[in-house]
Amino acid sequence: MTEDRNRKRNIDIVVERHVIEEGIEKRLADSLENVLKLADGLAFVEVVDGTPMTFSQNFSCPDCGISIDEIEPRSFSFNNPFGACPTCFGLGYKMEFDEQLMIPDQSLSIDQGAIIVPGWQSCTDEGSFTRAILNALAEEFHFTLDVPFESYSKEIHDILINGTNKSVKVRYKGQRGEGVYDIVFEGLIKNVERRYRETGSETIKAEYETFMRITPCSTCKGMRLKRESLAVTVADKNIYEVTNLSIRDLASFLSNLTLTTTQQLIGEQILKEIRARVQFLIDVGLDYLCLSRATGTLSGGEAQRIRLATQIGSGLVGVAYILDEPSIGLHQRDNDKLLGTLKHLRDLGNSVIVVEHDEDTMRAADYVVDIGPGAGEHGGQVVAAGTAEELMKNPASITGKYLSGELKIPVPNTRREPQGWLTVVGAKENNLKNITVKFPKGVFTCVTGVSGSGKSSLVNSILYQVLAKQLNRARTIPGAYKEIKGIEQFDKVINIDQSPIGRTPRSNPATYTGVFDMIRDLFASTVDAKTRGYNKGRFSFNVKGGRCEACSGDGIVKIEMHFLPDVYVPCEVCKGKRYNRETLEVKYKGKSIYDVLNMTVEEALTFFENVPSIYRKIETLYQVGLSYIRLGQPSTTLSGGEAQRIKLATELSRKSTGKTIYILDEPTTGLHFADVHKLTEMLQKLVENGNTVIVIEHNLDVIKTADYIIDMGPEGGDGGGTVVAQGTPEEVAECPQSYTGYYVKRVIAHDI
Repeated sequence: MTEDRNRKRNIDIVVERHVIEEGIEKRLADSLENVLKLADGLAFVEVVDGTPMTFSQNFSCPDCGISIDEIEPRSFSFNNPFGACPTCFGLGYKMEFDEQLMIPDQSLSIDQGAIIVPGWQSCTDEGSFTRAILNALAEEFHFTLDVPFESYSKEIHDILINGTNKSVKVRYKGQRGEGVYDIVFEGLIKNVERRYRETGSETIKAEYETFMRITPCSTCKGMRLKRESLAVTVADKNIYEVTNLSIRDLASFLSNLTLTTTQQLIGEQILKEIRARVQFLIDVGLDYLCLSRATGTLSGGEAQRIRLATQIGSGLVGVAYILDEPSIGLHQRDNDKLLGTLKHLRDLGNSVIVVEHDEDTMRAADYVVDIGPGAGEHGGQVVAAGTAEELMKNPASITGKYLSGELKIPVPNTRREPQGWLTVVGAKENNLKNITVKFPKGVFTCVTGVSGSGKSSLVNSILYQVLAKQLNRARTIPGAYKEIKGIEQFDKVINIDQSPIGRTPRSNPATYTGVFDMIRDLFASTVDAKTRGYNKGRFSFNVKGGRCEACSGDGIVKIEMHFLPDVYVPCEVCKGKRYNRETLEVKYKGKSIYDVLNMTVEEALTFFENVPSIYRKIETLYQVGLSYIRLGQPSTTLSGGEAQRIKLATELSRKSTGKTIYILDEPTTGLHFADVHKLTEMLQKLVENGNTVIVIEHNLDVIKTADYIIDMGPEGGDGGGTVVAQGTPEEVAECPQSYTGYYVKRVIAHDI
């Protein structure tokens, strides 16, 4: 037998034998050095009648051979290849096709069109190749295509979704003739994955992505780091577990951390800084967040308060801080913490300038500048300046009148009675504690609670998603719940959020509300237009004909700058008017189509007072407090609150069925007292038409006008997720466990 020279062998070299006694330290050290030199940094110690010990100079396991790099800060960063999970590259998730989205209604059969994903919609057509494949599978595995999809056995279900290793004979007659093909079916998911991968069209890719959902990475389970990094622990917790704690729990973890003397010496300075920064986040009312929260999921107010916490930590003096509505999304209880933080910045020797509509902030301010008196063209002047008390004494200040109580949003004399109930059973999404919540029909409902109490999880993630899926046929995946009772009482759900009404300068209030169509019809019916043979398409800036072709109807020309932001300049041909000369020559009551689009809502109201259909649409814009915006104002220049009110006006101008459910998430964002007053009147009008309105809100002026309150809490994060109180504002006010009830009681008592 020949010996294999290349085979690795373990050879033990006995270097020294020692008897443990006084004075052998030097000899023992020399022996160990010799061993480590001979064996490439590895030493074994055989203990007589004891357990053998292994010592290694290398950063690796001598038993399994796994080695890891030197531990350094980048090892714990998911943005660095040294720390990121190699499967998901530090994202923590993957986009995967979801069966629920591809086959939303499994009570339908394949013949009835159960599969709705692109590429498979044709499977109901007998002449299609996808149909030929399904027929071959049905023949081979003995099932039919005319039974509900949910009735298939697990075996058949897996064949259709995940494919089979067995080839089937597919008979297909196409344009090029008829043939029989041996095909191994890869399954619905792999098939659409391949189509998604191979397509070069961004539009088709985007369409496919609507059938995908975000799932945690199979390797790191959403932790984003490689396992070597996650193996390093402090107090038995790895870095993911620590950053996944709520800031409140993290503060508790850090204060109870017990370390050895050496660990204490190493980590003392770091821990001091971490504790200080965690405390800053608590001070600005963000104790319910966790450090691992993705920034894309933060509200504007939360992001702003994180930046504020950063500034507190810097401890700068002589700085002017400017904040734009930091109270957004903040419960009254947490608002006091925020005001305390701003006062702290002031006391350090800084100037703090805040743009705000919150009453408590105005009263706490040392100096208030009131801009007005109205909005848009009616504003732009300093109406009053001084303390909150001085504002109250100034008759010209509308803000002062609301602060003094001269003007106020009244509490309704009676609360509406529910006309039925919509019940969410077993809600478990995020921090919800398997709760059952009843939403009343035909009334104005406010969902309240401290930040992070589970309001959005309940209303947006579960209720809206389920209603949109069942009533509007939207492709959504709702949060975790058991069932929802009473959906049959509604015909559609409308979510009036603060997302833009359009993402290009072409979209504007006139196009969104539909009033532009009517205005174009009006211009097309003028004598000038009929003489020239112009139809309504001539007055559109989106199609060829009437628009200025130099700027394609944009009114502005974009000049792309390398290494600099793009520059927008008015079109030199039409001077920003968007239309060509011939179109602008057509006048209605002396005004061209450009002049009409350049009107404010207030001006247009007077101009179209004799055209009822147009007047009605514009009137709703005026009623929601948008008298100052221009009809043709690009949507990109509108704030979130303005966009929301345009959507609200659009819905109000439509004929009501009385069976619609409206959902609004903090509609008072960016609104003055007077605008909140108008908003509450609009919401009440929606309810008077028989509709159901559900609002997530912190503003007490809106909460007190509601017919019904569902108060979530009692705290944020893990301390929330339950219904603390529900009923009329007066009933919730009497609940001692409710923070909202405490403030509602005060505001109702003040108004009475």
